[in-house]
Amino acid sequence: MQDHDVSADPSGPEERPAAPSQSSAAGAPERRRGSEILELSREECLRLLASHSFGRLAVNTGKGPPVIRPVNYVFDTASQSVVFRTAPDSKFHVLLRSADAAFEIDGIDEGSRTGWSVIMQGVTDEVRNPNEVGRLDGLGLEPWAPGHKPHWVHIRAWTVSGRRIVLAASGAT
Repeated sequence: MQDHDVSADPSGPEERPAAPSQSSAAGAPERRRGSEILELSREECLRLLASHSFGRLAVNTGKGPPVIRPVNYVFDTASQSVVFRTAPDSKFHVLLRSADAAFEIDGIDEGSRTGWSVIMQGVTDEVRNPNEVGRLDGLGLEPWAPGHKPHWVHIRAWTVSGRRIVLAASGAT
């Protein structure tokens, strides 16, 4: 992937104003300014993962469609992985043991029709090493869902990719 200077703001899409909707003399709306898709560098993808805390986890069950669940997470810079907590013996926890998975985060601006997304693909695995569990406990992740969630799961990334939809430069359609 190529590096692009796409945004200095880690929280969302580029801060370019949306083109105003104007009407022609006949009353039909004029065409909006076009957009383009930029590939994000791995570094930008990891920066976005580290600057957010909520995403969607899709796990391939091998039977039927994938299971998709929202999770709050923290990006563990030391292991370059997304980590989150689960409850013991939950169906979700059992499903996650060495499962192929995809994790996605995004940010959008509906008004300007711009946004970005990052997808991490890899395998989920429970963190069992007591030293690693202690280190992760120090990251301050508090699960949003109720209940005791002592098990740490991480997604070891095979690939990380991202795209950003931005408004095209002036004069482009």
